[in-house]
Amino acid sequence: MIIEVEGLRRTFRVSEKAGRFRRSHREVVAVQDVSFTVPEGETLGYVGPNGAGKSTTIKMLTGILVPTAGRVRVCGLDPSRQRKKLARRLGVVFGQRTQLWWDLPLLDSFELLRDIYRVGQTQYRERLDECTELLGLAEFLSTPVRQLSLGQRMRGEITAALLHDPRLLVLDEPTIGLDLESKARLRSFLAELNRTKGTTLLLTTHDLDDIEQLCRRLMVIDHGRVLADGELAGLRGSVAAERTLTVDLQEPADLSGIPGVTAIKADGPRVHLEFLPSEVSAAQLITAVAARAEIRDLAVGEASIEEVIRRLYDLRPAPQA
Repeated sequence: MIIEVEGLRRTFRVSEKAGRFRRSHREVVAVQDVSFTVPEGETLGYVGPNGAGKSTTIKMLTGILVPTAGRVRVCGLDPSRQRKKLARRLGVVFGQRTQLWWDLPLLDSFELLRDIYRVGQTQYRERLDECTELLGLAEFLSTPVRQLSLGQRMRGEITAALLHDPRLLVLDEPTIGLDLESKARLRSFLAELNRTKGTTLLLTTHDLDDIEQLCRRLMVIDHGRVLADGELAGLRGSVAAERTLTVDLQEPADLSGIPGVTAIKADGPRVHLEFLPSEVSAAQLITAVAARAEIRDLAVGEASIEEVIRRLYDLRPAPQA
């Protein structure tokens, strides 16, 4: 396993004003009893609302924070005690922070990182050439980092995190603020990296399209506890989220009263039917529609990842006092 977490807990002592000259203190639990494992080559999305404990978990996995309790192993190492060794096996990209030198050309930042990580010239050149080609860096390698657009800088950040060929790449909001083209380029590169190199990806983001396109597995955290963990397809089934059947009819027709249909939206001959898979299958619904009208075309849509997560939150138990 590339990540092993057992009974992870992290608390903070918060000071508050309790009077004109006095202050009181209370303990805030940021992460509580979190356990999970991540095998090599996994693509894991780790999501939750602000304050749920995502960033705190990431900081413990990367050795920035020491757990209050529990056990953490990343790439076979204790992150807080073996942080320097872990840095050689780990790549980290924070969307709102930089590991590049602001006033230096992008290429000079890469050269400095090569020295810091003690990467051999051959390995460095191979990885840099690969990233330059796939991420389109050539035109701005000589540009100072401060003059790069956000999309260009994020491509540089990804390259910087990969120069030492890490086994695990941790991405915290990697596409924040990027335009559609930059997002598509970055997602394509990361998917190819996982497919060809077997690099493990751990992704935290509020852009759920990132999760949909990159991650096979989803973990949802809320109030410091893991709310759900599993394959995205399995989570969709577990919350009984509606699916959508969109049919283009030869002529408009009345499709009301079909069992299992929860909502109907019609736009002339195009009709959108929402249905619960637990009550009727897509095949049964198509048969029922075909019995009432001639179908020219159809498409079946899954519940969006936003809807899956919303339903998971609706099913969550009330937080303990």
